[in-house]
Amino acid sequence: MWATTWGDDANACLSPWLGLPRLPVVRWPDEDEPPGRVHWKTRPLVARAAGRPFVWLDDELTGADRDRVALHHPAAALPHRVDHRRGLTEDDFAVVREWLRARRR
Repeated sequence: MWATTWGDDANACLSPWLGLPRLPVVRWPDEDEPPGRVHWKTRPLVARAAGRPFVWLDDELTGADRDRVALHHPAAALPHRVDHRRGLTEDDFAVVREWLRARRR
């Protein structure tokens, strides 16, 4: 699932580059998130995950988002910050692969 402000453009631009199939896209709520330390995507993503394991790659994640996910999401989750200056790197994919391997054990 794409959880990006790119919306449907993620399927046109990113999916082919990453070798992914067409994926569903999170539709963001129209209301504004109250100001605070937690990213505006965090609450909607936890709600959308609905207790299922998920990986979230984003360049704006902070410790506050990780804490919020840990407190309000009962399943395994990997909120992983990507360096916006480099984009997704092999190191980021290695973190995701290791997390997935650990879930299989």
